[in-house]
Amino acid sequence: MTAVEQCAYISVGRACGFAGLGILSFMVGLSFDPEVSAKSGGGLLLLMTTILVFRAMTAPARPYKQTETWLMLDDADRPAPGVAQQVIGQTLQTVYLWFAQCCAGASALLWAMATILSFFG
Repeated sequence: MTAVEQCAYISVGRACGFAGLGILSFMVGLSFDPEVSAKSGGGLLLLMTTILVFRAMTAPARPYKQTETWLMLDDADRPAPGVAQQVIGQTLQTVYLWFAQCCAGASALLWAMATILSFFG
């Protein structure tokens, strides 16, 4: 894994982690009704998936110098200015889509759990 990929995964992963912490806190607040908690968590993760897909679509066009990935890179690891836009844009697009897939899977799992809970509750 290159330095650009490592920085992109750290950057996007940290943002997703904070969003996930917020979603988990919301679900714990609704833990008195597990079905509603699972539905809410699934819906919020679906919203997060949508945001990540949107970010992936716009990543190649976003100026590379305005990305956290660029700021995290050491001067020696930064790609040449001529190819930096393409390299960082493509890498961020790939990383956003990977995290979107993970969020979509977690959302589906929570919706399935809510469906199972609706049969028993």
